[in-house]
Amino acid sequence: MASASLNLVHNSYNFRCSSTSRACFSQERHHGMPTVKDNVVISDSRVADQHKHPPLVSALEASAKQKVASFHFPGHNRGRAAPTSLTRLIGVEPFLHDLPELPELDNLFAPEGPILDAQKQAAELFGAKETWFLVGGTTCGIQASIMATCSPGDTLIVPRNSHISAFSSMVLSGVIPKYILPEYDFDWDIACGITPSQASVENAINELHTEGRKASAVLITSPTYHGICSNLEAITQLCHSHNIPIIVDEAHGAHLGFHQHLPLSALSQGVDLSVQSTHKVLCSLTQSSMLHMSGKIINRERICQSLQTLQSTSPSYLLLASLDAARAQISENPETIFNKPIEIAMEAKLLIEKIPGIRVFNSSTFGLDPLRITVGVWDLGLSGFAADNILYEDYGVVSELVGTRSITFAINLGTHRDDVLRLVTGLKHLSQTHNFSTRKEERLDGIFLKSCIGTTMGMRLSPREAFFASKKKVSFKESVGKICGELVCPYPPGVPLLIPGEVITEEALSYLVKVKNNGGFISGAADSSLSSIVVCS
Repeated sequence: MASASLNLVHNSYNFRCSSTSRACFSQERHHGMPTVKDNVVISDSRVADQHKHPPLVSALEASAKQKVASFHFPGHNRGRAAPTSLTRLIGVEPFLHDLPELPELDNLFAPEGPILDAQKQAAELFGAKETWFLVGGTTCGIQASIMATCSPGDTLIVPRNSHISAFSSMVLSGVIPKYILPEYDFDWDIACGITPSQASVENAINELHTEGRKASAVLITSPTYHGICSNLEAITQLCHSHNIPIIVDEAHGAHLGFHQHLPLSALSQGVDLSVQSTHKVLCSLTQSSMLHMSGKIINRERICQSLQTLQSTSPSYLLLASLDAARAQISENPETIFNKPIEIAMEAKLLIEKIPGIRVFNSSTFGLDPLRITVGVWDLGLSGFAADNILYEDYGVVSELVGTRSITFAINLGTHRDDVLRLVTGLKHLSQTHNFSTRKEERLDGIFLKSCIGTTMGMRLSPREAFFASKKKVSFKESVGKICGELVCPYPPGVPLLIPGEVITEEALSYLVKVKNNGGFISGAADSSLSSIVVCS
C-alpha cells in the first residue's frame, strides 16, 4: 500500500500528516542485476545514475530541512540541546540529521520507502537477491544468519579461528559447533583460509553423517583479517550437493569483485548469505554493514525475524544513510574506483620488499586482497607489537592489525602516496636500527595452532550451556583442565583463544601470557591481569 500524505498550510507553517503501511516487502522479481565479467562488476545505466540521488540520503536531507516544531525523540531536538562538548568536536550538523523513524524516513523493519529503495539498489550493485542494512555491524548479520539457518541443537560447521560473533551466535541460537581447521602459516603465525581441496569441510560433513547428524549450515570467513581468500566456489558446490546453506563472513570484503585485480566476491561464487562490513574498506560509518542473500535455500522470513530480534528499534539514520551513500559512491565508477588504491598498494609492496629484514606476506595457495599489506618483522628481532609501537611513536603510522610476528596495513580509497612514504620511511628506520639484532623476541609461532585452533581441545559443554552454567574464579594455573566459563581472545582480530565449554589447556594459557608480555591486548577476561580465569563449576 502506497503511503498517503497530506500537506496543510496554516499561518506560514507546513504540517505533515502521513499514514504509512508497515507491510514487509519481498522481492519476488529482481530486474537490472549487474553482471560480473572477468571479475569486474558491470552495472546497467540505472545503477550508474543512482549515485546522484541516494534515496535515503535525499530523504534524510529533506526531513532535516523542514521547519517544524519537534515533539519527538531524540532529546537533543535536532541539535538545539546538543552537548556543547560534542558540538565543539563535530559541530551541530550531525544532530540535525540524527532523526528517528519519522514516516517520511521509512521503517527499517518494514521498509516501503527510501530504505527499501536504498536496499534494492544495494542488492543490484552487489549482485544479491535481497539486501538488508545493518546498524549492529557484521556481528549482527552473522548472528542473524546463523539464527535463520539453525535451530537449537543443530550443528554448525565453523572454522576454529572464526570471529567472536560466531561464538556469540552459538550462545544465542543454541547450535553445536563442528570445528574445522584452516591452513596455518607457522612462519607468520597466521591462520589462513580453507584449502582448495576442501577436505576439512568434506570430512566434517562425512563425520556428521556417520554420527547420524547433518550440518544445518557452514560458516566460512573469507577474506580473513589478513586478506586471505578461500575457494568459496568449491566449498559452495560441496555444501549445495548436500543441500547445506553456506554463510560467509565477508566483513573484510565489501570491495571484492569491483576490479580485475581484486578476488571474486562471495556472492559471485554462489554463496547463500554474505555479511559485509561496508565501513571497513568502503566508506560508510563505523558499525554499519550489509547482509546479502542469494539463491533459494534461505528462508527470508527467518532472516527478517532474526534481524527484528537483534537490531535496535531505534536505528541511527546517520548509519543507514551512510550505507546508502557508500553504495552510491561505488555506483558512480564501479569499474575504476579502486584503480588508485590498488596502484598505491602495489607500489608500497615493491618498496617494502626492498627493505632488509622486512618480509611481505604472499600466498601461492589462496587468493589475496592486494589492499592488505602484511609485513613480517621477526628477522629484526622484534615482535609485531614492539615494531608497531615504534612506528606509531616515531612516525605516526597507525596500523590495522598487530600480530605476534607481523603488522597488517589496510589500503583504502582515502590512502595517499604520502601515507605510504611515511610507512616506508618508518620500516626503513626499523631495518636500520634493528637489523641482525642479537636480541631476539620470544618466538611465538606454532603455539597459536596447538592452543587456539587445535582439535585436541575438548568441548564438554555447548557454548550456550557454558554461558548459563554456574561459574567461579580460580587462579590462572589452577584453571588447566577445567571447563572454561568465559570467552577470551587477543584483539584484534577478535579470534577467541578460550571458548566457554572447552577444556582449558596449558598451551592456551602460555600463549595468552606471551601475547600479553609482548604488548598484545587480551579482551573478554573478567580479570584483565590474567591472575584468575572464570570456569564452569
